[in-house]
Amino acid sequence: MLDKQLEFIRQPRLMILNILKDFSLEQLNTIPPGFNNNIAWNIGHMLAAQLGIWYKRAGLEVDETFYQLYKPDSKPEGPTTQVQLNDIKERLITSLNDFEKDYATNIFTNYPTWTTRYGAVVSSIDEAIAFLPFHDGLHIGYIMSLRKLV
Repeated sequence: MLDKQLEFIRQPRLMILNILKDFSLEQLNTIPPGFNNNIAWNIGHMLAAQLGIWYKRAGLEVDETFYQLYKPDSKPEGPTTQVQLNDIKERLITSLNDFEKDYATNIFTNYPTWTTRYGAVVSSIDEAIAFLPFHDGLHIGYIMSLRKLV
């Protein structure tokens, strides 16, 4: 079952990365009028949210420097560099493989109950896995809108 859940996360991410492959770094960093973030931030935020929802909530360590740049309620502090963007794109996919290995070692046993800003109660890592495609979908929607404006 975990394989299928991760596939529901992986495939939309691969699709959005394919759509964005021909966009310039400048386009990905452009914040259109009326918006407070850009495509690069949304991609980074998808990864940061995954780290926060799955790892930080379970009391596990994450790359805090990265997380702080893209965490919920943040916004771009400056342009994302090509090196940073390449790292984010790669980790959007490889992090799912890493998670699968971590999940198999049962490191998520200390997962506390919390309520998302959308009113969903998440009580376990399995529920957190189920919630992530919803969150990714929101940001893929933002990216699809932003791409028409840059």
